[in-house]
Amino acid sequence: MAREIIRTDQAPQAIGTYSQAVKSGSTVYLSGQIPLLPESMEMEEGDIELQIRRVFDNLQAVARAAGGELADVVKLNVFLTDLAHFPVVNQVMADYFSEPYPARAAIGVAALPKGAEVEMDAVMELGE
Repeated sequence: MAREIIRTDQAPQAIGTYSQAVKSGSTVYLSGQIPLLPESMEMEEGDIELQIRRVFDNLQAVARAAGGELADVVKLNVFLTDLAHFPVVNQVMADYFSEPYPARAAIGVAALPKGAEVEMDAVMELGE
């Protein structure tokens, strides 16, 4: 099965040895996004809600570059340095997703790249 590398300047460029997303067949694997602003590669400043929104905006940009939308996400992984922020993830997620919601995991971690407080990655299914 052929693989397609997904790239967009509407989301932060990779800061390591990875692609923003890889499409294999009808499945798209979206790499982790932290709250980086695509135009400056600087971290979103502000409270955790703004940071979570930036992460969803970044994921959305990559999803669109791959020919999909966040509605096509079947699995979402959320990494938080403070699980007390999980209710905010739920609140903000409701602005980006509607039922049926994707499968999801929330994982508490000690640290994330660039000192981020939140990172998310996803798997998207585009159908046939």
